[in-house]
Amino acid sequence: MIAFQQKILNWIKCFRRQWVLFSNSERTTVCGADYMLMALQLSMAEVNKQHHGDFTVSLSDVLETWKYFLHDKLGLSYKNMKEPENYADVKKAYHAFLERSNMLDLIDICQKCCGLGLVSEDESIAPAQLLEFISGIQNAQENNVSVPSTPPTPVNRQGQENVKVTGLAKKCVCSYLSLLVNSKDDLALARILNVPDRGLGRDAFTNLKHASQKSEMSIFLMATSFIRTVELGRRGCKSSLFDPLRVHVKGLSNLVNFIDKLQDIVGEILNPRLVLENTLTITS
Repeated sequence: MIAFQQKILNWIKCFRRQWVLFSNSERTTVCGADYMLMALQLSMAEVNKQHHGDFTVSLSDVLETWKYFLHDKLGLSYKNMKEPENYADVKKAYHAFLERSNMLDLIDICQKCCGLGLVSEDESIAPAQLLEFISGIQNAQENNVSVPSTPPTPVNRQGQENVKVTGLAKKCVCSYLSLLVNSKDDLALARILNVPDRGLGRDAFTNLKHASQKSEMSIFLMATSFIRTVELGRRGCKSSLFDPLRVHVKGLSNLVNFIDKLQDIVGEILNPRLVLENTLTITS
């Protein structure tokens, strides 16, 4: 498993060295399995909005589409699977979402590396192996082999909860850092929009997303534009264009100002370790 993960890391390093062959923007974010699933979920909700009027999607539909989507994208057989509803639209929305967000998913990176001959034969990964890695099958198999099954105990449950909390904290920190590097990373914004609690729930995200689409800008830039306009509005500038977002002024102002503080830290401190320490200790 470790050797396989190292192959994946080598491919990502290859992308970082040769990014001009992959993307027109140096601010490109690599989209791993969890981000791919989030992007697919948002794309499905968007397509449902177009066809049925609701920006929603059930978890069961997401998981079924996810399985079909991975087989399709990796060129693996999906003859025995039922094609999800409006699949062509979902797939198109997914790739459009990544393009707008300056993102490439892990499958795109791997396929591009192989297509350009940037990795050796020893570092190549079969599509079926990549499917197992992205879907978590390989990791689960490793755990089943190496970790014997034991009855759950209060200590074990506490330890598992601590691991989950630590994992979520790491993802949030990484999402903040990703947003600082790539302001178009809508998936990072979605993850930290209400972390810590700013009163920005599903309605706030939906309103932001619709406003960003109308203005053809990223969700974070939309939030920043809205807050700056409101601030100017206090001096006589109208902001009726952003009326649907007015109920979220306090939370969005909190978010935008917090990111401003983080950007100041990154711009003023050269030592990466000190940057991370200051990022973790700053309060919003």
